[in-house]
Amino acid sequence: MRDWTGKSAADLGRGIEAGRLDPVELAEAMLAAIDAHDLSSCIYARTTPDRARAEALAARKRARAGVRKGPLDGVPISWKDLYDTAGIATEAGSRLLEGRVPARDAAVLGRASAEGLVCLGKTHMSELAFSGLGLNPSTATPPCVNDAAAVSGGSSSGAAASVAFGLSAGAIGSDTGGSVRVPAAWNDLVGLKTTHGVLPMAGVVPLCPSFDTLGPLGRSVEDCALLFGAMGGRTPDLAGEPLAGKRFMVLETVAMEGLEGTVGAAFDDALDRLSRAGARIERREAPSVARAMPLSPTLFAAEAYGTWRDVIEAQPDLMFAQVRDRFRSGREISAADYVAARTLLDQLRADYLRETASYDAVLLPSCPILPPEKARLESEPDFYVERNLLTLRNTRIGNLMGLPGLTIPTGSPSVGLLLQTPPRTEARLLRIGRAVESALA
Repeated sequence: MRDWTGKSAADLGRGIEAGRLDPVELAEAMLAAIDAHDLSSCIYARTTPDRARAEALAARKRARAGVRKGPLDGVPISWKDLYDTAGIATEAGSRLLEGRVPARDAAVLGRASAEGLVCLGKTHMSELAFSGLGLNPSTATPPCVNDAAAVSGGSSSGAAASVAFGLSAGAIGSDTGGSVRVPAAWNDLVGLKTTHGVLPMAGVVPLCPSFDTLGPLGRSVEDCALLFGAMGGRTPDLAGEPLAGKRFMVLETVAMEGLEGTVGAAFDDALDRLSRAGARIERREAPSVARAMPLSPTLFAAEAYGTWRDVIEAQPDLMFAQVRDRFRSGREISAADYVAARTLLDQLRADYLRETASYDAVLLPSCPILPPEKARLESEPDFYVERNLLTLRNTRIGNLMGLPGLTIPTGSPSVGLLLQTPPRTEARLLRIGRAVESALA
């Protein structure tokens, strides 16, 4: 078939619409590429060839009849292994869930399938989604596209790797503290964290139910917009959003501290390009963020341990020790402390929206560091803990404040620019993101 490697999901959809690409041939080519790739076993937990072929055949029939269901009908994508798939194992990267086979698809997966997307398989992830690094000795650790010796970022590690290595046209991940945006940034992709509650969580293995969000990873902002729409969101019109006159706030509080040199230089260069395109850049602190960050251990660890305590303590030796210990850090947090932290967070979220109300978007580096080496993370427990917390520092701001976020490649390997807008403004965020993407291209 004609060349499809490296094409965006949107471009593949346009090729199918124009009759230049056949969905069955495209699915077969993608499955063959997965089978032939040296690293595919570190990226895919399992493929779903029978499902992919059946869905591609149905897409071919619709395309030939001129009744395609949408712009991505017939396009093959991957799903993080915490999305339930009917009759197919869904184990969330943990031996604790080995052999877990759900009876039905997750709500958003069912929605995407109804829109004609083709499911290639399930991708590896950090165990139970509770790490931003992507290291998983219990199952597999996907590599970073820019450094095979480094981790790819988590917890949607295989999701990012599947797209970056050309083994899917797009991917669906989840984000509780940065799990879409970190791997997207480290693998030079676009990643969208949605607002909590915008997409249904039914059939998705939880981590912290009051913070868990769903989101796509792709080669472009357009891909993420179309995947968001296919999952049940409203696909925005991305045209007509010039950068000239836009006011962007650089979040000086916390997010700019201790940046690795390459990250800082790439971020400043990206800001310079946005300024040359007519955007107004202002650097300001947000006191609400500084007050909210210390709440993270209480909120995330307590909720994660409360969600998984009984399963973990029934067979604790099955877990990767670093992830198990992180869960267990929540067991001494009292209900009173959790409620007090949650009450304060609600107040700080309102404060943050007032502090940033006059800006079109808030900008910060997606991650303050570059991907660390897998070997060192495995051999030095203290280094693992320190890198994991630092990796998630900037992205966690959006989860604490309840914001949608979009990471866009800066052009410097493994460095992303993160945009944040108010809750439930995904359409606005994606339109601005498209304009930023053009300026950074």
